[in-house]
Amino acid sequence: MQSSRLRLSATVTSTCALICTLALPAPAAAQLLDHKDFTASIAMTIVQTAIETCKANGYAVSATVVGRNGEIIVQVRGGNTAPHTIENSFRKASTARTFRSPSGALVERVKADPTLGVIHLTNVIANQGALPIKVGDEVIGAAGASGAPGGEKDEACVKAGIDKIADQLK
Repeated sequence: MQSSRLRLSATVTSTCALICTLALPAPAAAQLLDHKDFTASIAMTIVQTAIETCKANGYAVSATVVGRNGEIIVQVRGGNTAPHTIENSFRKASTARTFRSPSGALVERVKADPTLGVIHLTNVIANQGALPIKVGDEVIGAAGASGAPGGEKDEACVKAGIDKIADQLK
């Protein structure tokens, strides 16, 4: 009697295992992400052009380019810049990348809502001076500058850097 119970139990267990296995959905075909990234050479051109553009206008700036995940690709502290400019250029670039818009847009959002919680995120700053880097509508990074007397001047230098490599962002 006990032997037939064990066989019955083993059969039920095997049947349940088979049913559960068949009930699971088949795994979908693996899908790989397909995206564009820029090279270190492109990032260096953006930074160099931003720093040179600001220098030609009498401003000493530091500049940073971050990639699609917010990682630093190139960061240069310009000559005669204050120590904070290197960090500030990174935080501006990080903000533009995070929100996929010019860092100055966050300034307007904070003015409208001074208790805006996103301002407390790591590496986010409500300062003008950075722009997203796009291929079509896809944001693949951002560039920021700091040190000019006013964020609009930092942003203009960054724009010059991005404009210099615009033909390569296709």
